[in-house]
Amino acid sequence: MRRRDTSTAAMKASVLCEALPYIRRFSGKVVVVKYGGNALADSAGEERALRSFADDVVLLRSIGIEVVVVHGGGPQIGALMQRLGKVPEFRDGLRVTDAETLEIARMVLVGKVNRDIVGAINAHGPLAVGMSGEDAGLIVAAPRDPALGYVGDVTAVDPSIVTRLVAEGLVPVIATIGADTTGQAYNINADTVAGAVAVALSAEKLVFLTDVDGIRSDPADPSSLCSSLTCAELEALVAQGAVKSGMIPKALACAHAVARGVASAHVLDGRAEHALLLELFTPEGIGTMVRPS
Repeated sequence: MRRRDTSTAAMKASVLCEALPYIRRFSGKVVVVKYGGNALADSAGEERALRSFADDVVLLRSIGIEVVVVHGGGPQIGALMQRLGKVPEFRDGLRVTDAETLEIARMVLVGKVNRDIVGAINAHGPLAVGMSGEDAGLIVAAPRDPALGYVGDVTAVDPSIVTRLVAEGLVPVIATIGADTTGQAYNINADTVAGAVAVALSAEKLVFLTDVDGIRSDPADPSSLCSSLTCAELEALVAQGAVKSGMIPKALACAHAVARGVASAHVLDGRAEHALLLELFTPEGIGTMVRPS
Protein backbone atom coordinates (compact mmCIF):
# COMPACT_ATOMS: atom_id res chain seq x y z
CA MET A 1 0.00 0.00 0.00
CA ARG A 2 1.36 3.44 -0.96
CA ARG A 3 1.97 5.97 1.74
CA ARG A 4 1.70 9.58 0.75
CA ASP A 5 3.56 12.44 2.40
CA THR A 6 0.57 14.74 2.80
CA SER A 7 2.67 17.78 3.67
CA THR A 8 4.66 17.47 0.43
CA ALA A 9 1.50 16.83 -1.58
CA ALA A 10 -0.17 19.88 -0.05
CA MET A 11 2.87 22.01 -0.91
CA LYS A 12 2.74 20.85 -4.54
CA ALA A 13 -0.98 21.58 -4.69
CA SER A 14 -0.37 25.05 -3.27
CA VAL A 15 2.23 25.76 -5.95
CA LEU A 16 -0.19 24.65 -8.68
CA CYS A 17 -2.95 26.85 -7.26
CA GLU A 18 -0.56 29.81 -7.19
CA ALA A 19 0.29 29.25 -10.86
CA LEU A 20 -3.34 28.88 -12.01
CA PRO A 21 -4.16 32.60 -12.47
CA TYR A 22 -1.02 33.05 -14.57
CA ILE A 23 -1.80 29.98 -16.67
CA ARG A 24 -5.27 31.37 -17.40
CA ARG A 25 -3.86 34.80 -18.18
CA PHE A 26 -1.15 33.68 -20.58
CA SER A 27 -2.85 30.74 -22.32
CA GLY A 28 -3.12 31.51 -26.02
CA LYS A 29 -0.51 34.28 -25.78
CA VAL A 30 2.91 34.36 -27.46
CA VAL A 31 6.03 34.28 -25.27
CA VAL A 32 9.36 34.83 -27.03
CA VAL A 33 12.28 33.34 -25.11
CA LYS A 34 15.88 34.22 -25.93
CA TYR A 35 18.17 31.47 -24.70
CA GLY A 36 21.68 32.88 -24.47
CA GLY A 37 24.83 31.13 -25.57
CA ASN A 38 26.33 31.74 -22.13
CA ALA A 39 23.67 29.44 -20.68
CA LEU A 40 24.66 26.71 -23.15
CA ALA A 41 28.34 26.21 -22.29
CA ASP A 42 29.58 22.65 -22.31
CA SER A 43 29.44 21.61 -18.67
CA ALA A 44 27.33 19.14 -16.74
CA GLY A 45 25.57 21.93 -14.87
CA GLU A 46 24.54 23.74 -17.99
CA GLU A 47 23.47 20.50 -19.69
CA ARG A 48 21.06 20.10 -16.79
CA ALA A 49 19.97 23.70 -17.33
CA LEU A 50 19.21 22.93 -20.99
CA ARG A 51 17.11 19.94 -19.98
CA SER A 52 15.31 22.07 -17.39
CA PHE A 53 14.72 24.76 -20.03
CA ALA A 54 13.31 22.17 -22.44
CA ASP A 55 11.01 20.86 -19.69
CA ASP A 56 9.74 24.40 -19.10
CA VAL A 57 9.13 25.04 -22.81
CA VAL A 58 7.18 21.80 -23.23
CA LEU A 59 5.08 22.48 -20.14
CA LEU A 60 4.27 26.01 -21.34
CA ARG A 61 3.27 24.70 -24.76
CA SER A 62 1.17 21.96 -23.15
CA ILE A 63 -0.95 24.51 -21.27
CA GLY A 64 -1.59 26.60 -24.37
CA ILE A 65 1.19 29.18 -24.22
CA GLU A 66 2.69 29.76 -27.67
CA VAL A 67 6.46 29.65 -27.16
CA VAL A 68 9.00 30.91 -29.71
CA VAL A 69 12.69 30.38 -28.91
CA VAL A 70 15.47 32.62 -30.23
CA HIS A 71 19.06 31.67 -29.41
CA GLY A 72 22.58 32.95 -29.59
CA GLY A 73 25.88 31.10 -29.43
CA GLY A 74 28.73 33.57 -29.04
CA PRO A 75 30.86 31.43 -26.69
CA GLN A 76 30.43 28.39 -28.94
CA ILE A 77 31.45 30.40 -32.02
CA GLY A 78 34.54 31.66 -30.19
CA ALA A 79 35.46 28.14 -29.06
CA LEU A 80 35.29 26.72 -32.60
CA MET A 81 37.29 29.65 -33.98
CA GLN A 82 40.04 28.93 -31.46
CA ARG A 83 40.07 25.22 -32.32
CA LEU A 84 40.46 26.20 -35.99
CA GLY A 85 43.32 28.55 -35.13
CA LYS A 86 41.38 31.73 -35.93
CA VAL A 87 41.76 34.61 -33.48
CA PRO A 88 38.47 36.39 -32.68
CA GLU A 89 38.50 40.16 -33.11
CA PHE A 90 35.99 42.48 -31.47
CA ARG A 91 35.14 46.15 -31.97
CA ASP A 92 32.83 47.84 -29.48
CA GLY A 93 31.78 44.41 -28.23
CA LEU A 94 30.85 43.10 -31.70
CA ARG A 95 32.70 40.24 -33.42
CA VAL A 96 34.41 41.27 -36.64
CA THR A 97 32.96 38.77 -39.12
CA ASP A 98 34.77 38.05 -42.35
CA ALA A 99 33.51 35.42 -44.79
CA GLU A 100 35.26 32.56 -42.97
CA THR A 101 33.96 33.69 -39.57
CA LEU A 102 30.45 33.94 -41.01
CA GLU A 103 30.61 30.33 -42.15
CA ILE A 104 31.83 29.29 -38.69
CA ALA A 105 28.96 31.22 -37.11
CA ARG A 106 26.42 29.55 -39.41
CA MET A 107 27.84 26.10 -38.64
CA VAL A 108 27.72 26.70 -34.90
CA LEU A 109 24.36 28.48 -34.66
CA VAL A 110 22.39 26.49 -37.23
CA GLY A 111 24.22 23.17 -37.12
CA LYS A 112 25.11 22.81 -33.44
CA VAL A 113 23.36 25.10 -30.96
CA ASN A 114 20.03 25.04 -32.79
CA ARG A 115 20.11 21.24 -32.99
CA ASP A 116 20.98 20.93 -29.29
CA ILE A 117 17.95 22.99 -28.27
CA VAL A 118 15.62 21.28 -30.74
CA GLY A 119 16.82 17.86 -29.59
CA ALA A 120 16.31 18.70 -25.91
CA ILE A 121 12.73 19.83 -26.56
CA ASN A 122 11.94 16.94 -28.89
CA ALA A 123 13.00 14.43 -26.25
CA HIS A 124 9.43 15.06 -25.00
CA GLY A 125 7.80 14.55 -28.40
CA PRO A 126 7.81 16.03 -31.93
CA LEU A 127 7.34 19.66 -30.93
CA ALA A 128 10.31 21.82 -31.91
CA VAL A 129 11.26 22.97 -35.42
CA GLY A 130 14.72 24.42 -36.00
CA MET A 131 15.20 27.28 -38.41
CA SER A 132 17.27 30.38 -39.01
CA GLY A 133 16.38 33.91 -39.94
CA GLU A 134 17.32 33.07 -43.51
CA ASP A 135 14.35 30.69 -43.81
CA ALA A 136 11.24 32.00 -45.60
CA GLY A 137 12.52 35.57 -45.39
CA LEU A 138 12.02 35.62 -41.63
CA ILE A 139 14.75 38.16 -40.85
CA VAL A 140 15.84 40.71 -43.44
CA ALA A 141 19.23 42.18 -42.58
CA ALA A 142 21.56 44.94 -43.70
CA PRO A 143 25.24 45.46 -42.88
CA ARG A 144 25.85 47.44 -39.71
CA ASP A 145 29.33 48.77 -40.48
CA PRO A 146 31.75 47.80 -43.28
CA ALA A 147 34.53 47.58 -40.69
CA LEU A 148 32.63 44.74 -38.97
CA GLY A 149 32.19 42.67 -42.12
CA TYR A 150 29.12 40.43 -42.18
CA VAL A 151 27.54 41.75 -38.99
CA GLY A 152 23.96 42.76 -39.64
CA ASP A 153 21.11 44.81 -38.27
CA VAL A 154 17.48 43.76 -38.53
CA THR A 155 15.65 45.83 -41.14
CA ALA A 156 12.43 43.80 -41.27
CA VAL A 157 10.81 40.70 -39.79
CA ASP A 158 8.26 38.59 -41.69
CA PRO A 159 6.79 36.35 -38.97
CA SER A 160 4.40 34.43 -41.24
CA ILE A 161 6.40 31.17 -41.16
CA VAL A 162 6.63 31.38 -37.35
CA THR A 163 2.91 32.11 -37.07
CA ARG A 164 2.07 29.06 -39.19
CA LEU A 165 4.27 26.78 -37.11
CA VAL A 166 2.84 28.06 -33.83
CA ALA A 167 -0.71 27.58 -35.15
CA GLU A 168 0.12 23.90 -35.66
CA GLY A 169 1.19 23.52 -32.04
CA LEU A 170 4.92 23.58 -32.79
CA VAL A 171 7.77 25.46 -31.12
CA PRO A 172 9.97 27.43 -33.58
CA VAL A 173 13.63 27.58 -32.52
CA ILE A 174 15.36 30.41 -34.39
CA ALA A 175 19.10 30.81 -35.03
CA THR A 176 20.01 34.46 -35.54
CA ILE A 177 21.45 34.45 -39.04
CA GLY A 178 19.58 36.82 -41.35
CA ALA A 179 19.93 37.67 -45.03
CA ASP A 180 19.57 40.73 -47.20
CA THR A 181 17.41 40.90 -50.31
CA THR A 182 20.21 39.38 -52.46
CA GLY A 183 20.56 36.36 -50.16
CA GLN A 184 23.79 37.48 -48.48
CA ALA A 185 23.85 36.16 -44.94
CA TYR A 186 24.70 38.20 -41.83
CA ASN A 187 25.33 37.31 -38.22
CA ILE A 188 23.00 39.39 -36.03
CA ASN A 189 23.02 40.04 -32.30
CA ALA A 190 20.57 37.53 -30.81
CA ASP A 191 19.18 39.98 -28.24
CA THR A 192 18.25 42.39 -31.01
CA VAL A 193 16.63 39.62 -33.05
CA ALA A 194 14.60 38.41 -30.06
CA GLY A 195 13.24 41.91 -29.46
CA ALA A 196 12.35 42.39 -33.13
CA VAL A 197 10.64 38.99 -33.33
CA ALA A 198 8.64 39.70 -30.16
CA VAL A 199 7.40 42.98 -31.62
CA ALA A 200 6.53 41.37 -34.98
CA LEU A 201 4.52 38.64 -33.20
CA SER A 202 2.80 41.09 -30.82
CA ALA A 203 4.11 38.89 -28.01
CA GLU A 204 2.78 39.06 -24.49
CA LYS A 205 6.24 38.57 -23.03
CA LEU A 206 9.88 38.67 -24.08
CA VAL A 207 12.19 36.68 -21.78
CA PHE A 208 16.00 36.73 -21.83
CA LEU A 209 17.67 33.71 -20.22
CA THR A 210 21.33 34.46 -19.63
CA ASP A 211 24.10 33.81 -17.09
CA VAL A 212 23.30 36.61 -14.64
CA ASP A 213 20.41 37.01 -12.22
CA GLY A 214 18.92 40.10 -13.88
CA ILE A 215 19.59 43.82 -14.14
CA ARG A 216 21.38 45.42 -11.22
CA SER A 217 21.65 49.10 -10.37
CA ASP A 218 25.24 48.27 -9.36
CA PRO A 219 26.64 45.44 -11.51
CA ALA A 220 29.09 44.42 -8.76
CA ASP A 221 26.44 44.20 -6.02
CA PRO A 222 24.07 41.20 -6.18
CA SER A 223 21.79 42.85 -3.60
CA SER A 224 21.09 45.68 -6.08
CA LEU A 225 19.05 43.39 -8.36
CA CYS A 226 16.05 45.32 -9.71
CA SER A 227 12.97 43.11 -9.59
CA SER A 228 10.92 45.58 -11.65
CA LEU A 229 11.80 48.57 -13.83
CA THR A 230 9.90 50.90 -16.12
CA CYS A 231 11.34 51.60 -19.56
CA ALA A 232 12.35 55.08 -18.38
CA GLU A 233 14.13 53.67 -15.32
CA LEU A 234 15.95 51.10 -17.43
CA GLU A 235 17.06 53.70 -19.98
CA ALA A 236 18.32 55.87 -17.10
CA LEU A 237 20.45 52.99 -15.80
CA VAL A 238 21.93 52.53 -19.29
CA ALA A 239 22.67 56.27 -19.55
CA GLN A 240 24.33 56.25 -16.10
CA GLY A 241 26.61 53.39 -17.10
CA ALA A 242 25.11 50.99 -14.56
CA VAL A 243 24.22 48.58 -17.37
CA LYS A 244 27.40 47.38 -19.02
CA SER A 245 28.84 45.25 -21.84
CA GLY A 246 26.66 42.28 -22.79
CA MET A 247 23.71 43.51 -20.74
CA ILE A 248 23.36 46.65 -22.88
CA PRO A 249 21.80 44.97 -25.96
CA LYS A 250 19.44 43.03 -23.68
CA ALA A 251 18.36 46.23 -21.93
CA LEU A 252 17.88 48.06 -25.24
CA ALA A 253 15.91 45.14 -26.69
CA CYS A 254 13.68 45.09 -23.60
CA ALA A 255 12.99 48.82 -23.85
CA HIS A 256 12.43 48.63 -27.62
CA ALA A 257 9.97 45.74 -27.34
CA VAL A 258 7.97 47.12 -24.41
CA ALA A 259 7.76 50.55 -26.04
CA ARG A 260 6.26 48.86 -29.13
CA GLY A 261 3.51 46.85 -27.52
CA VAL A 262 5.07 43.82 -25.81
CA ALA A 263 3.41 43.77 -22.38
CA SER A 264 6.59 43.04 -20.42
CA ALA A 265 10.19 41.91 -20.85
CA HIS A 266 12.25 39.86 -18.41
CA VAL A 267 15.95 39.18 -17.78
CA LEU A 268 16.91 36.21 -15.58
CA ASP A 269 19.49 33.50 -15.00
CA GLY A 270 18.74 30.66 -17.40
CA ARG A 271 21.02 28.29 -15.49
CA ALA A 272 18.63 28.21 -12.53
CA GLU A 273 16.40 25.16 -12.51
CA HIS A 274 12.99 25.92 -14.03
CA ALA A 275 13.85 29.62 -14.22
CA LEU A 276 11.21 30.25 -16.88
CA LEU A 277 8.38 28.80 -14.83
CA LEU A 278 9.46 30.63 -11.68
CA GLU A 279 9.50 33.96 -13.51
CA LEU A 280 6.17 33.53 -15.28
CA PHE A 281 4.10 31.73 -12.67
CA THR A 282 5.05 33.29 -9.34
CA PRO A 283 4.15 36.79 -8.10
CA GLU A 284 7.70 37.72 -7.14
CA GLY A 285 9.58 36.07 -10.07
CA ILE A 286 13.34 35.54 -9.92
CA GLY A 287 14.81 38.14 -12.27
CA THR A 288 14.06 41.63 -13.59
CA MET A 289 10.76 42.57 -15.24
CA VAL A 290 10.62 45.61 -17.52
CA ARG A 291 7.19 47.22 -17.93
CA PRO A 292 5.93 50.26 -19.84
CA SER A 293 5.32 52.49 -16.79
